[in-house]
Amino acid sequence: MVVVPERRLALLGGGFSTDDDGLLDHWVLGHARTSRPKVCFVPTASGDAPAYVEKFLTAFQLRNCEPSVLPLFRRELDDDALRAFVLSQDVVYVGGGNTANLLAVWRAHGVDQLLHEAYDRGVLMCGISAGANCWAEGSHTDSFGPLTFLPDGLGLLSGSVCPHYDSEPGRRSSYQAAVATDSLPAGWALEDGVGALFTDGLLADAVTRTPQAQLYQVVPDGNSGVREQVLPCRLLIKEQ
Repeated sequence: MVVVPERRLALLGGGFSTDDDGLLDHWVLGHARTSRPKVCFVPTASGDAPAYVEKFLTAFQLRNCEPSVLPLFRRELDDDALRAFVLSQDVVYVGGGNTANLLAVWRAHGVDQLLHEAYDRGVLMCGISAGANCWAEGSHTDSFGPLTFLPDGLGLLSGSVCPHYDSEPGRRSSYQAAVATDSLPAGWALEDGVGALFTDGLLADAVTRTPQAQLYQVVPDGNSGVREQVLPCRLLIKEQ
């Protein structure tokens, strides 16, 4: 009997790059398939910014995991080695930056296909901002300057994603307009501090590191508007 692994991905409204408490990163690692997971940081959306990479390594070298980085702007691996490296990971953690550029670079190097394969094999996919946007069919982004919709993504998660729902002026209204006009499919809006885990495409867990932060499902209301449904989130508490 062939055992099909669960396909899991997590959308993050925080993590090592924005938070000091490490709660969301600890939560992500707790959903990895091993007790000491291999965690690969993919900083493509920031142009492989060295400071971002260093911040990841500093944070995750202190955790019970094996951290690594996948650079693509100065790629070091051939196709076979790249595939082997990606498929050997337990967690792929995608950083923030420019969603449109991220997708373009991944496709140029075939990383989009490798991530599909890794996801189907049970590697946990996660990320913040652009690193959350990329997994869905479409997203809300500032990749082109002004806030707009991007009907493009890897499609591992049905629907669309909007990060920074509460923290950036215009995000909420612009995303709602995109969903109301069918420019984007119905989807998930994350306030900063929230984490949402999906297993086989279904919401399996929702958490927050701050009591006020919320996760929303945003769907058309059939009357040129949208309906927001607030999803309950568990409050993460730092261990003493």
